[in-house]
Amino acid sequence: MTSGNNALRLGTSTYSYWHFTPQKTSIETVLDAAAGLGLSGVEILHRQMESEENAYLQKLKRRAFTLGLDLYNLSIHQDFVHDDAAVRRQHVDHTIHCIDLAHEMGIPSIRVNSGGFRKQGSFDDLIKAKGWVEPWEGCTMEDGFNWVIDSIERCLPHAERRGVLLLLENHWGLTTFARDMARIIETIDSPWLQAILDMGNFLFEDDMYAAMERVAPYVSLAHAKTYPGGGSWYSLDLDYARIFRILLDAGWRGYCSIEMEGAEDAATAVPKSIEMLRQSWEKAA
Repeated sequence: MTSGNNALRLGTSTYSYWHFTPQKTSIETVLDAAAGLGLSGVEILHRQMESEENAYLQKLKRRAFTLGLDLYNLSIHQDFVHDDAAVRRQHVDHTIHCIDLAHEMGIPSIRVNSGGFRKQGSFDDLIKAKGWVEPWEGCTMEDGFNWVIDSIERCLPHAERRGVLLLLENHWGLTTFARDMARIIETIDSPWLQAILDMGNFLFEDDMYAAMERVAPYVSLAHAKTYPGGGSWYSLDLDYARIFRILLDAGWRGYCSIEMEGAEDAATAVPKSIEMLRQSWEKAA
């Protein structure tokens, strides 16, 4: 690793150790593994948490601190693309609630999704439909963008009060393409809304690296998708050094969070991912 301001701050998402199987991997297990691997921090997947009780939140915060780990992001799910204002309000309320959870754990940011025009299918169907970005009958893309922008703006005052950044990720729906992701961020134009770059999610762009350059000025957190053993839905041969260079040229100095999405067991796949990303960083930096 390089030193000083050029050091790679590498962590892992708890998602790397649990891919939504019936049996959850505990957050504590991931914290212990991350510390053993010499990582700097952990990103918590909200759906992986065992509880929202304060005692549990404080137990995780204490354990991370004693292991010398940062808890740098809480990755949550919501969907602001609904034609029913009451349903959108539910997702706003959920986001505000998760801002509070992050604040209680000392986590400075949460992942937010735009959502999209859902077709009630599987993730495989989403991939076939290139992110489900086509509007429902009677709705327009402008409706979708207006719903998302209004919903995020409703969350921002509470985010600022709590000191928790909202990080919009390129997570399908209305953020399938960089131009649309940038449109949301630039329209809202708030220092409390930044971006997560998921390196593997600009799948349908003609030039994924150009897409990454488009959003790089807003990126505060990077998700490094890795695929040891083959990806669950697809695998990409990503040029991680090139991606790091794009981010560095845009002034990025944040965390890089491993999202290991391969079929290989995390016990061996995450260490492989760490080594690969550190080598790529050396080439970039």
